[in-house]
Amino acid sequence: MKEINKNQISWTVACVNEYAKYKAIDIITAFQYLFKHGGIEFLKEHYEAEHLLSLDDTVEDLDYLCRNNGGTA
Repeated sequence: MKEINKNQISWTVACVNEYAKYKAIDIITAFQYLFKHGGIEFLKEHYEAEHLLSLDDTVEDLDYLCRNNGGTA
């Protein structure tokens, strides 16, 4: 398992916040949805590549991934 640093934590929080805005849902619901459908794990595993993209691109990646993992939101 990879170690998570402070920058990665801050970036992950920003991604969850942006995802919540994108879906017009509250932050807790966004986190729970992303966690359930693999989005949080995706952010953790692909930080090195994803943090170089815009938050909009990362949110779109999360949306696609979660829908492919059974999400409907």
